[in-house]
Amino acid sequence: MSETSAPNAAAHSAPATTRPAGSASSAEFAAPDLTDAATGAGASPPDAPQEAPNPRLTAAQRNAVTELLRVSPVADELGRRFARAGHELHLVGGSVRDALLGRLGDDLDFATDAHPDQTLRVLKGWAEAIWETGREFGTIGAQRDGLRLEITTFRAESYDQVSRNPVVEYGTNLVDDLRRRDFTVNAMAVSVPEHRFTDPYGGLGDLAARVIRTPGTPQESFGDDPLRMLRAARFAAQLRFEVQPAVRSAMTAMAADLDRITAERIRDEFTKLLCGADPITGLRLLVDTGLADRFLPELSGLKLEIDEHAQHKDVYEHTLTVVRNAVSMEEDGPDFVLRMAALMHDVGKPATKAVGPDGRVSFHHHEVVGARLTKQRMKALRYPKDVTGQVVSLVRLHLRFYGYGRGEWNDSAVRRYVTDAGDLLPRLHKLTRSDCTTRNRRKAAGLSADYDALEERIVRLQAEEDLARVRPDLDGNAIMELLGVPPGPIVGEAWRHLKEQRLERGPLSRDDAEAELRRWAREQGIGG
Repeated sequence: MSETSAPNAAAHSAPATTRPAGSASSAEFAAPDLTDAATGAGASPPDAPQEAPNPRLTAAQRNAVTELLRVSPVADELGRRFARAGHELHLVGGSVRDALLGRLGDDLDFATDAHPDQTLRVLKGWAEAIWETGREFGTIGAQRDGLRLEITTFRAESYDQVSRNPVVEYGTNLVDDLRRRDFTVNAMAVSVPEHRFTDPYGGLGDLAARVIRTPGTPQESFGDDPLRMLRAARFAAQLRFEVQPAVRSAMTAMAADLDRITAERIRDEFTKLLCGADPITGLRLLVDTGLADRFLPELSGLKLEIDEHAQHKDVYEHTLTVVRNAVSMEEDGPDFVLRMAALMHDVGKPATKAVGPDGRVSFHHHEVVGARLTKQRMKALRYPKDVTGQVVSLVRLHLRFYGYGRGEWNDSAVRRYVTDAGDLLPRLHKLTRSDCTTRNRRKAAGLSADYDALEERIVRLQAEEDLARVRPDLDGNAIMELLGVPPGPIVGEAWRHLKEQRLERGPLSRDDAEAELRRWAREQGIGG
């Protein structure tokens, strides 16, 4: 929902300054002109309230009108209810930014001078559902006509600079509330139902210039909530915006303050960054500012390792290329598991680097070490076990393909490759292909042809043997009956032996499977 940080303190009292953006009628709302704004508001001092840009409606901004009018019936109706109760209501933050970018969703953020108890009284009897999980931060949630609404009391808040927890005080006006937000592009508001546009810190100009800047000084903003440094990198990745030099400098100087933030909050911001439209820009910013050192040091560590092929500046650059390749292979939107596996696939190289007598660099078993490091890092960042397991498996398997082109694989090896990958096989295909970054066209073509051949072979074996469900040719009941044993460890051992035979030899007939089981039982001294 809100793009601001978790709550912060210290009430201000400057009067709110709003300026008409068009008629009070929702049908006549005019979005500000970004072209005019780019030459004006964005250039003013960061802490100075600024005149609103020319509100002329241009073709470039019709999307904002369309987006706002879509939600206007609900927003305006709610605004009138607050007005009748004697309170202000403003659409704020990321909702205004996304409307101007033509990407407003169904989650809307509002700010009001009403306190939570007063907000609840306004919502009761109107909202289809109400939740109070954010009440301690002044936020009440509601649902109406398919829209999720969060209404937050004006705030002026800060972290205590020592603990990880925010101290909350309610503010008294809109402009002060907007000042405590993370970036100027999130510090704009539209009142409802009047539709007055408020932009005291030049967010519209920064949106036009695609710049990330803070309403006050970066030091003040990041001191309140250090997670905003990571959020700046996330916006660079999601929106392809450029971080203002002063903001970037503050990120570098204050990177260690990120240690005050919980692993869960860091995880959530990093996940959004990695799933952004341009994760490479965000990742570079994390490394260059030193933020990655605070929660993902394995990424920065890759800059120290030269790739064994000597075709890349270093393993770090190779890794970013693999992430970019993986993104290009996605079919149904961002795939965090694939992107994270691409990012972590070579993190085992620093610990396994060796230089041979001929001067060649090798990283033997780096996939095993990398899988272990990936598991440790994702556990530290509190990722769910199932997500971590998927990423770790891909890292461990990403080198398995190499050697196939030398004719070393028989059908048994192919079966094991498919079985070990399981449901991750489509992702493993993409990761393996993404990892081919050689500039040698002949070598690249050879690797691609080899993997084409492997995929074709997998398809053939799948059609013949149902590889997706490789299991022994006899089940547990048949094993107990043939061996005359009760349920227990022996049944499990026999089942695993028959599965190995299935992988090695392919499907067995019933007679062959029974004969193999009896042979194994005799070797184990088991009667039956």
